[in-house]
Amino acid sequence: MTAPDRFGKTEVGFAPLGRHERLLYTSCDGNNGAFLPERRLAIIDYHKHNGSPFMGVLSVGREKPGIEMAHPVPGAGVVLGLLVVSVILNYIDRSNLSIAAPMLKDELKISAEQLGWLLSAFFWTYAGCQILAGWLVDRLDVKYVFAAGFALWSAATAVTGLAHGLAVLLVIRVVLGMGESVAYPAYSKIVPLLYPEERRGFANALISAGLSLGPGLGLLFGGVLMARFGWRPVFVLLGAASLIWIAPWFWWMPRAPAGSTAREQQGPGWVELVRCRQLWAVSLCLFCGNYTLYFMVTWLPYYLVKERGFSTVEMARIGASYFLAAAISATICGRLSDRWIRAGATPTRVRRGFMVAGLMSSGVLLVGTVVAPPAVSVGLLVLAGVAFGLGASNLWVITQRLAGRQAVGRWCGIQLFCGNMSGGVVSAVTGLVVQRTGHFLWAFVLLAGILWVGGLAWLFLVGEIEPVCWKQGSV
Repeated sequence: MTAPDRFGKTEVGFAPLGRHERLLYTSCDGNNGAFLPERRLAIIDYHKHNGSPFMGVLSVGREKPGIEMAHPVPGAGVVLGLLVVSVILNYIDRSNLSIAAPMLKDELKISAEQLGWLLSAFFWTYAGCQILAGWLVDRLDVKYVFAAGFALWSAATAVTGLAHGLAVLLVIRVVLGMGESVAYPAYSKIVPLLYPEERRGFANALISAGLSLGPGLGLLFGGVLMARFGWRPVFVLLGAASLIWIAPWFWWMPRAPAGSTAREQQGPGWVELVRCRQLWAVSLCLFCGNYTLYFMVTWLPYYLVKERGFSTVEMARIGASYFLAAAISATICGRLSDRWIRAGATPTRVRRGFMVAGLMSSGVLLVGTVVAPPAVSVGLLVLAGVAFGLGASNLWVITQRLAGRQAVGRWCGIQLFCGNMSGGVVSAVTGLVVQRTGHFLWAFVLLAGILWVGGLAWLFLVGEIEPVCWKQGSV
């Protein structure tokens, strides 16, 4: 008797499970390949959940060390590589205006206040469009939504080099934010199509590594290229060259299972989504983590040059070292987290543990950075980059596990909207603190405090890292 013939029936049996054996099941959001904790009682429940077929436990599976029970889809590595390249370009494109700011300010003869408005314009639409972007990747075919967003932000980067006048540049930065807003909702939609849950830590960690490499490469090479060729050619060349990425994307882009888009449109409604406590808890955690990221992108160069007395070249190398350390750390920690879960550890213990340890240790190290002598300070800053990567490695795989395929786009949209509000907050608050105190000590103390709040939120507010069972509604 096949499974579809068994609806309304329940089978109960005892399965002798060894130390490394777990039950293979299909969760209520349709994600195959997840595992139940070790237990001896196997219950196979065939029924319909709100009109849709649902199997409680499909089979008793055995997972022993060194034996894989699920594998990535064919071509997943190539698609993941394209996603990593895209996030590197994403963060170079959004941060290159900060590198060009001194030259741009002199050429356009704009004030510091006008420059501040120009630098912040990106965040107006980047944060504001996240919810719309999340809805689009849940509603439409994600691979085409992502391609459109990539084309839009690459074109905006190229056109920046041709623009004259503050008003035109403001409009272009707004368009750039619109295009880049689709990136992370799309990443969190695509990765579960490619990898089983116990392998998503490494995949998401590579994307997080790209997030760190983007600003690092921008600091290391952007200033040198702009000093030699001017800021306009760099923008035009970068934007035009980025458009080449679209060709291999259309060749290798993931193919969703037939009918999957229609099924995923029957996810939770907006009311159910916003009532989910874990959504807001994870959004708070992202706000705290992003506060650090945007502090480093916007204020680290100024701090190293003005308060620590490093030259521009030294600043570029030190700043790049922080982001490189974060990228390496995220990659290693993502791999380790997956291995521990496949060995039998729970996602809650492993993935939440990485997040708590990363945020808390980063806060301690950053306080040490600001009070230590310059030579020691650099070492502590690099270690803080390692800690940042430790925390960033498991963030998005947690989001994907909690939300499930049916809701991950809109969940990410809300989470990113809240998290990226920190970009505007950190710029204004840090400037105010430095202006009032005359140094960066209290700005770093505040930064550490926000990181510790994030660590405590992961520990006490997020709860178990298990899929939310949504009611069937209309997206």
